Amino acid sequence: MFEVLTGSGLAASAGLNAYIPLLLMGLLARYTDLVDLPSGWQWLGNGWVILILAVLLTIEVVADKVPVVDHVNDVVQTVIRPTAGGLAFGAGSGSQTVTVSDPDSFFSSHQWVPVVVGVLIALAVHLLKAAARPIVNATTAGFGAPVASTAEDATSIVMSVVALLLPVLVLAFLAGFVVFLFWFLRRRGERRRERRAARAAGFRV
Repeated sequence: MFEVLTGSGLAASAGLNAYIPLLLMGLLARYTDLVDLPSGWQWLGNGWVILILAVLLTIEVVADKVPVVDHVNDVVQTVIRPTAGGLAFGAGSGSQTVTVSDPDSFFSSHQWVPVVVGVLIALAVHLLKAAARPIVNATTAGFGAPVASTAEDATSIVMSVVALLLPVLVLAFLAGFVVFLFWFLRRRGERRRERRAARAAGFRV
């Protein structure tokens, strides 16, 4: 069960920021004993991979905080974040951590399954993030972009740490995501109805 929670938390984190969970796993595996990556994922702890992830993370953090640029970034990240989510789920669910002592017991076969699950989770989170950002920009004249982006980065960091060290709390994050999703869809529907009503009233005038 912990394997699924760890993988889900890391994949959801990648949906917000593709590089944070991968970089965190690489750093913890390379410099601490908290994460022991499985043989197929040892490359995450390579020094060059960590450096590349750090550079990409820096670019992502800056680009995501600039209005208009953040939209272009989200379009590009439509491929990158789900891919990172698949990698994060696969590596995280197969790693031995302080809470997961026998990861092979869950994913003993069908190694592609956790990767596909991670892709779908990250894609869902990414699509919600990408859909919400234009609304934030429009309602705040662009000033809300850096605030929203900072909050997303912080959430991605916290969720990654929790997924690796205290995965049971991932349930709270996932529950919060579902609540936010329902609220967002309901609010978006209300805004569409308001715009249609306003256009109808304009035509009548």
